[in-house]
Amino acid sequence: MTHLRGVKPPIKADAGALTKALPPPKRLTKEAAAEWKRVMPQLIARRIITRGDLAGIESYCSAVGGAQQIADHMRTLPIPDLKLGGLQIRYMQTVRQLAAEYGLTPTSRARVGGDIPDDDDDNDNPLMIGRRRNHV
Repeated sequence: MTHLRGVKPPIKADAGALTKALPPPKRLTKEAAAEWKRVMPQLIARRIITRGDLAGIESYCSAVGGAQQIADHMRTLPIPDLKLGGLQIRYMQTVRQLAAEYGLTPTSRARVGGDIPDDDDDNDNPLMIGRRRNHV
């Protein structure tokens, strides 16, 4: 068995991808529903979300909503609550992991080829030293 430690497979368009955004599930909080409405059009446009992925997207949105609710509540407290802060950190870790899973971060979008500028002006970039270019 081969392990790809640290290397994730590229996200590809799915033949069974949804073609229109569904409304957010009624059980989501208003913060989570707002996140659903924000990310669903992106996922639909990239053709990477299927019906089978909806529970994961719902989990992502719920985690975003939970982290926002905790932040809102903590702003009302005169003294920071360390237990709430720890819970918020766990929500945010979950958000980060699920966002990467569905191509909602810059790095994971690059795996799809979504936000990579097609720019030929990398001759001046010192970080492009090892990249081979064919010049005619």
